[in-house]
Amino acid sequence: MNNLLSKYYRLIFYACWLLLALVQSFATELIDDEAYYWAYSKFLAWGYFDHPPMIALLIKCGYALFQNELGVRLFPVILNLATIVLIESLLEKKNFILFALLTVSIGFLQTAGILAVPDTPLLFFSALYFYCYKKFVANTSWQTTFGLGFVTALLFYSKYHGILIVVFTILSNLKLLRYKYIWFSFFCALLIYSPHLFWQWENNWLSFRYHLFESNVNAYNISYTTDYILVQLLLAGPLMGFALLPFSFLYNPKTALERALKFSMVGFYLFFFLSSFRGRVEANWTLPVLISLVVLSHQFIVDRLRFVKAIKILAVTSLIIIALVRVYLIVDIGPDNLIKKRFHHNKSWAKAIASKTGDIPVVFKNSYQRASLFWFYSGIPSHSLNSYKERRNNFNLWPIENKLLGQPVFIADIYEIQLYPDSIKTQKGSVGIQFDSSFSSFEKVKITLREKKLDVKKFDSIKLDCHISAPEFLRIFVLNRPEIKTELLIGIFKGRDLVQEFKTNIALPQLLLNHPNISLPTNNLPAGKYFIRLAIQSKNYPPTHNSEKTELIIRD
Repeated sequence: MNNLLSKYYRLIFYACWLLLALVQSFATELIDDEAYYWAYSKFLAWGYFDHPPMIALLIKCGYALFQNELGVRLFPVILNLATIVLIESLLEKKNFILFALLTVSIGFLQTAGILAVPDTPLLFFSALYFYCYKKFVANTSWQTTFGLGFVTALLFYSKYHGILIVVFTILSNLKLLRYKYIWFSFFCALLIYSPHLFWQWENNWLSFRYHLFESNVNAYNISYTTDYILVQLLLAGPLMGFALLPFSFLYNPKTALERALKFSMVGFYLFFFLSSFRGRVEANWTLPVLISLVVLSHQFIVDRLRFVKAIKILAVTSLIIIALVRVYLIVDIGPDNLIKKRFHHNKSWAKAIASKTGDIPVVFKNSYQRASLFWFYSGIPSHSLNSYKERRNNFNLWPIENKLLGQPVFIADIYEIQLYPDSIKTQKGSVGIQFDSSFSSFEKVKITLREKKLDVKKFDSIKLDCHISAPEFLRIFVLNRPEIKTELLIGIFKGRDLVQEFKTNIALPQLLLNHPNISLPTNNLPAGKYFIRLAIQSKNYPPTHNSEKTELIIRD
């Protein structure tokens, strides 16, 4: 009877979880990041500038079934439900009511867990990885070994943070390194992951270099650390985190799986705590710890039923808050804030712009997110022009610019609206807009400095030996359109800051024909480490990313 009742409760719980997720997915507008990953799915590849390809594949499959928000989120919703099922399977002692109270109290699992972002498959494959590890430890065989390696590769295909899970699992059980099975598992994972590594090699390790050396590098601010600590409490709640965190840390692991979960939790928190001294840490970067928090706190409480009453109070209160958040994400109510601006008015914003631009493509300045949102909600392919002063993204890699070259476009800008002859007022703010009868941006011209590192003394000139490459159709376009004003710019950066910009008076046709050597003065630059980037300015467009950065050292 108890087993039957338990199954009945489980069925209702999981059915309600899925139904609410589907309703929210269908009724909530896409946020800008989701639209960007939807754009990923238009260009399926083994890798992308920002992330591995798993999220693009999931969106591609779902959108083939439903061409709306639900289609974009369909497979993330399914993985979200499967994640909860897998977390339950990791429990040694099971009290389903307690498990349900803990999971419904974590707002991220319910509201953000349905979003079509890389964190959703990351969380699922993290749970699946721990499930396979549990099976591997209980019965080490070639079958469980291959299964562990296969899931490890899928974990890596979801998000690069997945490697931390594997590292902390090994640290929790170092004797694994003595056995041939774990090395075979590593080999399987590497073999399955090799297409992505080959893509990275072909693209000069683009993503790895960005995440390791360019992303989130700022001068330290104590708010990075304090915000990180506070946000982690809220991520595990909004209220339940104050119970889950201490209970999980107090619990003494009794199995290899629980030890791996504990090491993973502590490792993630410590790793990103230290990262907060390097720059701002996004709340979702520690997402896999939610698995550890649920399992370990459940195991702690299940033998201490005196805590259950407090857990029920926290769960009910949290559930009310989360329900209100669900409604807030679906219905346009309440005051304007950052959350509301991300989840509402995206469809009407795109329609307002499209009513002015018609079927002509729209090119956004320095806003890959807005370009993606416009593309999704208007159905008109869009492009993002990214200044070399800003970070790159996947619009720098896709062939959209090639297709627009010489075509009529509208240039749109949400930052410097006052510079444009026309503007459009929307519920998300005004957009500056200008018609251009012939789009002419030259991102695909690649400039390489023969010197990999420049080391000069102060007051000496910097000598640049440039090599230029461009697709043949682009060379023909440039050389046949001398009326298009272009100029080579050279920027010297300190960290993310542009400290000097040189206008060379060298036009792109001259650059393509002559491969000139260039000298720059260093008189105004103090000694120190810098890097150089080269860009092509065309019309009033942002100067584009045309080179990799080259290290520059100026000595006294």
